Amino acid sequence: MSLKKSVGNMYPWVTHTHCHLGGECPHKCSYCYVDNPRWGRPAKYTGPLRLIEKAFSVRYDKVTLEKDDGTYPGVIFIENCNDLFAADVPQPFINKIVHHCLRYPDNTYVFQTKNPARYLTMDALFPSSSIFGCTIETNRDIPEIGKAPRPIERYESMKKLPGRKFITVEPILDLDPPVMAGWIADIAPEFVNIGADSKGHHLPEPTPGKVRHLIALIEKAGIEIREKHNLNRMLQGA
Repeated sequence: MSLKKSVGNMYPWVTHTHCHLGGECPHKCSYCYVDNPRWGRPAKYTGPLRLIEKAFSVRYDKVTLEKDDGTYPGVIFIENCNDLFAADVPQPFINKIVHHCLRYPDNTYVFQTKNPARYLTMDALFPSSSIFGCTIETNRDIPEIGKAPRPIERYESMKKLPGRKFITVEPILDLDPPVMAGWIADIAPEFVNIGADSKGHHLPEPTPGKVRHLIALIEKAGIEIREKHNLNRMLQGA
């Protein structure tokens, strides 16, 4: 088993991904990209939550990012196919995975969740180079899309979280731009990722005007926006 290079429509600033957690994510989001439209959910991510023990043999000490001006430590997205901080994940699982990262402090580690309240219980345990993300697709409650904590709960936790952080608004759902932009300003992330559903899940989406309004308000707050190319489908309809 080896560390995977980041590919596809994920985050271009991430160099590698690695998963230690098997089983199905308890949040069961209707748009989960792990559910492949053609082949279904990989067996690795079905059934009860469990640790993939062989994943802990993977070393992170030779992960690098090549740029024109030199070589830099890697940026590793941990558990990109699961939510490590979902309420049902046993704390010993989290501790073991984070300790694996702590063995290789030179890299930047990306963690992302829809249950950021759990970040607040263990911030001292993470590598100092960690950056903490949270998916908040909308400011509205849309319970039919999954079992994750309510958007306002995610906002409240991320607002309290110290350190480096980012927000992902993907897939962007119908929202109220002034409220959503206000939340983001309160959270004060380093940047915001915005993207659209690209798998045809028939989600409740905002109008092109709302998307543009949200982008304008976030930019006015002085926060960097990193748009996904799949957002063009919405913006071209304006």
